[in-house]
Amino acid sequence: MPILVMKFGGTSVGSLDRIQRAAKRVGREVANGYDVIVIVSAMSGETNKLVGYVEETSPLFDAREYDAVVSSGENVTAGLMAMTLQEMDVPARSWQGWQVPVKTTSAHASARIEEIPNENILAKFGEGMKVAVVAGFQGISPEGRITTLGRGGSDTTAVAFAAAFGAERCDIYTDVDGVYTTDPRITAKARKLDRIAFEEMLELASLGAKVLQTRSVELAMRYNVKLRVLSSFEEPSDEAGTLVCAEEDIVESNVVAGVAYSREEAKLTLTHVEDRPGIAAAIFGPLADAGVNVDMIVQNISDAGMTDMTFSCPVNEVKRAEKALKDARDAGEMGFAELIADTEVAKVSIVGIGMRSHAGVAAKMFKTLRDEGINIKVITTSEIKVSVLIDRKYMELAVQALHDAFELDKAA
Repeated sequence: MPILVMKFGGTSVGSLDRIQRAAKRVGREVANGYDVIVIVSAMSGETNKLVGYVEETSPLFDAREYDAVVSSGENVTAGLMAMTLQEMDVPARSWQGWQVPVKTTSAHASARIEEIPNENILAKFGEGMKVAVVAGFQGISPEGRITTLGRGGSDTTAVAFAAAFGAERCDIYTDVDGVYTTDPRITAKARKLDRIAFEEMLELASLGAKVLQTRSVELAMRYNVKLRVLSSFEEPSDEAGTLVCAEEDIVESNVVAGVAYSREEAKLTLTHVEDRPGIAAAIFGPLADAGVNVDMIVQNISDAGMTDMTFSCPVNEVKRAEKALKDARDAGEMGFAELIADTEVAKVSIVGIGMRSHAGVAAKMFKTLRDEGINIKVITTSEIKVSVLIDRKYMELAVQALHDAFELDKAA
């Protein structure tokens, strides 16, 4: 039998009624001739509640016990989903991560999947089981301890299972009906995309789009797993949702596929830094050691052997960045005159594989922002992306203006 992977997020299984709705979708796919692997998240709000219990019990908690507690939400959903399917006369069984087993690294709370042997589940399919309901977000370490994959880890679990079992497709059911050209809450002109390339989705996910977890898209691209993002609250159809696939599977696409944004950004500038070999390593090494996620980096022109260095990071990591840099200066690893933090900025990006072969895309973006009176503080580019850092108060205006300028409300 062909295998289909179906993943249901927290809102899709947030109550017994919603679990029943999801189970009916699974039942339809079984009737269509599939053996189905269902990956489930914890019921909406459950993981946050469990994390709160952990933090209240032990502020400096043992990461191994953290994983033992927070992984339990998915176990509950898996059992309830399996029972619901059984009540529908669909042969189903729930599986926790260690039972599969989903083999991971030992990095608790942020483990990575290393291997998913498929013999156990395939044997049960051979014995007549039609649905394996697997608890997402979790696995087992080489030491035999429960691990979790980090927030959004159920998406990664689903794609990893699709790759391990050679699934025909991986359907991600969520509370949105697909991938849009930008956030519909910011512009009513946002259009749902029928298809989007892996590379475009990866950039959008990393730049702030919340539809799919970045690691899940990376896995899908590496193993060429076709992903479909669709709503669990709409009637199913062959045309529903957005298909995330290889570039060659897309006949035509716009030069720019979408506009992404990240609201909670900060810009830090080190002034009067010595311009010498190794200075970048002296600055960004301590930041990496402190776990600061540095994004955009600009070094100004050297003047009399001195330079300024500017970079961006999430606004909630500013204090950690400031401490790491001041500690490095105090230790004599490098020097700077002043550390200036601007915590009122946002990142706005345009993404599209068509940018590789079309000139003038960046110029059009910059002209659009100029016409709206929006000053650009930092710019970074790749083959298929241009990102700018701007004042946060202009973020929504920038998104709307760029969406209009590149006519993203119109299909190619």
